[in-house]
Amino acid sequence: MAEKKDTRRRTLTEARKAANKRYIDKFVEVKVRMTPERRTEVQQHAQEMEESATAFINRAIDETMARDQKSKKK
Repeated sequence: MAEKKDTRRRTLTEARKAANKRYIDKFVEVKVRMTPERRTEVQQHAQEMEESATAFINRAIDETMARDQKSKKK
């Protein structure tokens, strides 16, 4: 038997809008250009690692920077 999908929409309260804005204001956006195929690869890999594409990209940056610092000290 098919499940019924809840089609009710929640209204966005002013308090929620303000909280969302405070959260978003803590970050900046960085654009990265890649082909659609590459984006799909990144998204698929992130999903396989059970993380968002953003979390994967940030982890990749962190690990690379740590590795670069380590090799720089040698």
